[in-house]
Amino acid sequence: MVLCYSVAVGLNKGHKVTKNVSKPRPSRLHGRLTEHTKFVQHMIQEVCGFVPYEWCAMELLKVSKDKRTLKFIKKRVGIHIHAKRKREELTNVLAAMRKAAAKKD
Repeated sequence: MVLCYSVAVGLNKGHKVTKNVSKPRPSRLHGRLTEHTKFVQHMIQEVCGFVPYEWCAMELLKVSKDKRTLKFIKKRVGIHIHAKRKREELTNVLAAMRKAAAKKD
């Protein structure tokens, strides 16, 4: 049985206080995808279409060169995690295109 007294030594030393919980700083929320940002990105994608490197990446994905696609996108984007996310996004786009073509026929 362990008694918790305000003692001067040990793991739980000192006066017992409640933790002061503060809300996160605005800098911690930087880069979070908001609804508005998602909407704007979708609109730009609709209006402008794909960037040339995305078309090349989709061609590589069509011939099932996933690893080569990842290397290619990473060279263009710069960060491995972003490249993986972009490859996944383009894979989903290709699947949607195939589905639309099958539905059309």
